[in-house]
Amino acid sequence: MNIIYNQAGIGDVLLVNFDRVSDNFTYERRGDVAQIIDEAGVIVGYNIFNASQKMTLTQTGVYLDDAKTGRDAEAIIVAAGFDAFPSNAYEPNFVIGEVVGFEAHPKSDHLSICQVNIGSKIEQIVCGAPNVALGQKVPVAVVGAIMPSGLQIVPAQLRTVDSNGMICAMRELALPNAPQEKGIMVLPADAPVGMGFFTYYVESVQ
Repeated sequence: MNIIYNQAGIGDVLLVNFDRVSDNFTYERRGDVAQIIDEAGVIVGYNIFNASQKMTLTQTGVYLDDAKTGRDAEAIIVAAGFDAFPSNAYEPNFVIGEVVGFEAHPKSDHLSICQVNIGSKIEQIVCGAPNVALGQKVPVAVVGAIMPSGLQIVPAQLRTVDSNGMICAMRELALPNAPQEKGIMVLPADAPVGMGFFTYYVESVQ
């Protein structure tokens, strides 16, 4: 589940996405809640209008995947007459990872092949950032995550090497005061591996 709130960009609307919304969709609106349905008839998300009047939103312009925001949104959606979220909805799509393996890409002079512990498993991620290094704690967008740009993270191959996820820069996460130069966000050494990144960011970084 991705939860997006950007009042300056899209108005006072909280977006809840379970999957990327295609161009061919329908919706059902009940009061200030709209259910989004794709062409296959699958529920892919909800829009909550006038969101700030219904729940406490302390962040804007960033993705929120903390459980409290999700549960508050779910309560509003259920109160409007829609079903509760799927049981796996609260698994974060952005987590804290640790780079536990690192080697140069054999077919590139700027890519690195990283083994990243994301708590539940170790994923191989190809990264192009110049500052990535062994032992770092980093924000990771797992397969299925939807980036602020609208890009959905899917399994990929970069120059024939499998990559499952993305090690993120601050600007890629649409965080405030993000540097514009290339480079991933490096977290403090005590950042807990596997924790939802935005929960950590809200509680510990700001």
